[in-house]
This record gives sequence, C-alpha cells and structure tokens, in this order.
Amino acid sequence: MGLLSKRALSIQQFQFNSQLFACPICQQGIEISNEGKMSCLSNHTFDVAKQGYVYMLNRPIQSMYGKELFESRHTVIQAGIYDRLQAAIAREITVEQPVILDTGCGEGSHLHRICEQLDRPVGVGIDISKEGIIAAAKYNPEQLWCVGDLANSPFNEQSFDAILNILSPANYDEFKRLLKRGGKVIKVVPQENYLKELRKQAFANSEKESYTNAETVERFKASFANAEVKRITYTVPLEAHLVQNLLEMTPMGWHINDKESIQLQEITIDLDLLIGME
Repeated sequence: MGLLSKRALSIQQFQFNSQLFACPICQQGIEISNEGKMSCLSNHTFDVAKQGYVYMLNRPIQSMYGKELFESRHTVIQAGIYDRLQAAIAREITVEQPVILDTGCGEGSHLHRICEQLDRPVGVGIDISKEGIIAAAKYNPEQLWCVGDLANSPFNEQSFDAILNILSPANYDEFKRLLKRGGKVIKVVPQENYLKELRKQAFANSEKESYTNAETVERFKASFANAEVKRITYTVPLEAHLVQNLLEMTPMGWHINDKESIQLQEITIDLDLLIGME
C-alpha cells in the first residue's frame, strides 16, 4: 500500500479526535467520514481540505492578515527567538498526553514547537484567517487545524487540558466552557520592553514608544480566581535577514514607511505569562 496523502492522514487524525468537535451552527456532535466530510445530525457539513485543515466558519470574516505576514512569522519563530517562551508554556502543561487548543494560532509554529516538548500531546489550532491555517497545515501536519471563530465555536465543552492564547484577543467565557476541570488557560501579553529596540527606532518620542497591558492583566485576574502572572524577559541576537520578517509580522512594522532604515542587532522579548485555572 502506498503512502497516505496529507489529506488522508489529516482525516484519520480528525476521526481519532472527533469527540473534540461540535457543529459551530447548532452545537451538535460531529461525525467524520472516511472521505473527510464532517457532519452533524442536522446535516451541516464541513470538509477536510486537500491541504489537511477544515474550514468551520459559518459566515465570512475578513482577516487583516495575509500570506506574507504568516510566512514571516514562521521564519522568525523557526529562528528560535521565542524558544524560551515556548519552553515556559510547555512547563506549565503537566498532564500526560495533554489535549491543547491554541486560539488565534496563526501559522501554528508556537503550538507545534510547544507540542514537541510534551509527551504524546494532541494539538488543535484555530484562527479566523484561512491564510494562517493553510500555512499551519503546510508546515505542521502533526496537529489539527481549523478555520473558525470562538464566537461560534466548533468544539465540545470541557475538551481541553490547556488553552493557549498567545498575543491574540481572548474570549474568556468560551475558554471556560472548553476547559476541562483542573485545566489551564495560558495567555501571553506584551510587557513594557517587548520589541523595545524596534519601538525605539520606529516610534521615538511618541506615545507608541511605550505602552502597558495592565488593564488586560487585571481583566484576566478578574476572570480566573486562581490566576498567576509570570514575566519572561530576555534579549537575543537578531540576524540581519530577520529584521524585515520581524517588521512584516508585527503591526508596528505596518506603520513604518522606510522599513529599510531599521537596523537591529538584537531584540528584547518581554512578556507576561498569565495562567488561569478553573
């Protein structure tokens, strides 16, 4: 027998983990056929695409993020700049064979690299951007990838041991619905020195040179009774060819007209790890 195609392998993974999924239209359970058709009892259907992901939006949503951004993000993350962040997140996930959901996963590199550090995890990524999910399925076929919206979630309640929310908007009510008892929500937000070298050059002497996420942290603490905040800060060398990728992947770079003038030899990663338990 020949090797299975990427789509066939993805169908098998979706079938094996079908209990995680629910119809985003009517919230009923979903069955997945050998041909890759996902359907509920009300006959709402979704198909596993040839690239190995499933599109589960029930209405069009316009994303501001394009293919170039996700390719640049993949390049930067693969270079290891966020390795210490990913290791810190992996250390927080202590259950055996964890089932992990990455919300706003983009092109999936964070989830993939975190899963590599764990024992037989099931990783699921969701994002409203089709371009991001196509890239995720391309680079990381070991995980399950969905184009979807947490406001109309395609998952069953109490399905995940850990929910990741890395530099992305949150939906705390939905996180609580999806989290298993004793599970963790792990949210990452920028601290004051995040990418400070870039901010200093791009926005010197303006209000954008500094900022705070204090309100976001307080909102997280109010949403989870057992909340912890751990700061992760370090500075790493930045190879010259990565500068333009960094500018492409962060909204800061979108507002710089003369990108070629930005010269960076190092970059600071300064983030808060917000950990909440139900």
